[in-house]
Amino acid sequence: MRRNALLVFLAAALLLAFVPGAAAARPPGTTDATYFNNAATPGADPHVLFDRASGYYYAYSTEGADPGWNFAIYRSPDLATWEHVPGGALRAGQDGDWAHDWFWAPEVYHNPATGLYFMFYAGRMNKHVAEHFRYPDFEEASKVGVAVSRSPAGPFHDIAEAPLDYYPYDPAYHDVNLIMDATQKKPPATREEGETAPLGTYLPYIDPDVFFDADGRIYLYYSRNAYRNWVWDDDLGKYIEESNIYAVELTGDWWRDPTGRTMPSIAPAYRNANLAPDDPPGTRKDGFVPIVNYGSDKQDWENAHVDDYAKTGGQKKDRRWAEGSTTIRTVDRHGRPLYYLTYSANNFENEFYGVGYATARSPLGPWRKSPANPILSQDPAKGLYSTGHGSIVDSPDGRAHYYVHHGRPATTSPRALYTSAMAIGPGGMSIESSTSDEPLPSGVGPLAIGAGDRVLHAPATTTVHVRSAPGAEFDLANPLNRLRATLRPADAGTVAVRGGEVSVTAVRPAVLTVVYQRELAAGGYRDVANLRHGKRIPVRLTIPVVPR
Repeated sequence: MRRNALLVFLAAALLLAFVPGAAAARPPGTTDATYFNNAATPGADPHVLFDRASGYYYAYSTEGADPGWNFAIYRSPDLATWEHVPGGALRAGQDGDWAHDWFWAPEVYHNPATGLYFMFYAGRMNKHVAEHFRYPDFEEASKVGVAVSRSPAGPFHDIAEAPLDYYPYDPAYHDVNLIMDATQKKPPATREEGETAPLGTYLPYIDPDVFFDADGRIYLYYSRNAYRNWVWDDDLGKYIEESNIYAVELTGDWWRDPTGRTMPSIAPAYRNANLAPDDPPGTRKDGFVPIVNYGSDKQDWENAHVDDYAKTGGQKKDRRWAEGSTTIRTVDRHGRPLYYLTYSANNFENEFYGVGYATARSPLGPWRKSPANPILSQDPAKGLYSTGHGSIVDSPDGRAHYYVHHGRPATTSPRALYTSAMAIGPGGMSIESSTSDEPLPSGVGPLAIGAGDRVLHAPATTTVHVRSAPGAEFDLANPLNRLRATLRPADAGTVAVRGGEVSVTAVRPAVLTVVYQRELAAGGYRDVANLRHGKRIPVRLTIPVVPR
């Protein structure tokens, strides 16, 4: 009789184990799961790639790598619960060794035709500086390198042990640093004095952003360092050192090379476009296209640091920034292409860091800034500061846009990853920052839950997995995720949860129920359900438990 009763119990428990929401169950629909920006993932200048093959979003960050590595890599099923990939993108001393510091702003692009992932990144040189910038003491000797991998998780390896073969040169710039004092912080007091400085300078550049247009052409957008770019401001009556967004077209042979051994190169029209007739043989002076700057499209919100020299007693320069760009292509209601470019302004170290955008009818402009700028900025009511330098990515089903950026929960806090909803429509572009509960991106659900065991012979431990609709697994060690586990009857044994591991003991047969939960912004956790035909279907599983 006891054996028959046990068989009946197991049969009933197995029926419960395969209710909707159990292992491998993926009904069509969505989920009521939410996320909030808890500022728990260290990161800066994030670039996010949706890897359709694995279902994961990968975020590449200036900060957060393990010791001995440059550039952190995180992955997430939902743009919110990030999991740190051990190591980083580039192993220090092995790749990226053409530069020695200022490893900034990595961006990764996947070519599904070749399976390759290309990472563009900025670094500052301390070797061969004069060969690239004319002067050996050129302080901000920044350029861009390119590395490749066959996995979005890296590691990436430099295609060449050198930066891009690109020498952008501004022939019309008066290099006022050459007539400044040793501190290099106080420019000439008048425009007339500044224009006595020698003409021409090589451009240091950072924050690469590669844009692939619908016609197959490829463009590299970047930020000209503020260093060596003193611009006279007629309104203020003084020089301001500025960074600006520029662009250059790239060839496509590197993108099509299935071996990943071809270094990207600039289009022939830009090579030596600024060469003078009397330049000696072997000189390189390449061209560029100005995209975004202050003087041609003035907006007051970009002026947070134009008086820093006086405010800091000469410790900081008077500066402006336009950096961290991302470009996308849309089509307006008349079927015409309309390009959007987001950029960040002001100092990233300051709470006034924010995001604006510009639009154009072609990738090289002319670009006009939106009068709605900034569309993302600090919000003390939300506990959100220093918002900026992000990238645009779609939800898994392509129905919604998001801007993943860095920010701070307080003005003195380290930078962390944030995900904000973005809208693009007839009225332009908007970004809605949030530190409250928000619905998961569409297409992440329905969620599936499963375990490694159909029956547990206690004492035992089983591993539980929760996956998104595209198949990416949630990191159950991330506090935003939690499993709630119970036994029925409750006095049949004990149950404990650690991350995705559920351990049970039992003195008599029981049923283990495991429910997936999400943390709420106000504290506590809430059970998650899939939504189907107006019904809530809990994301849970049940497993029969029998004592040994």
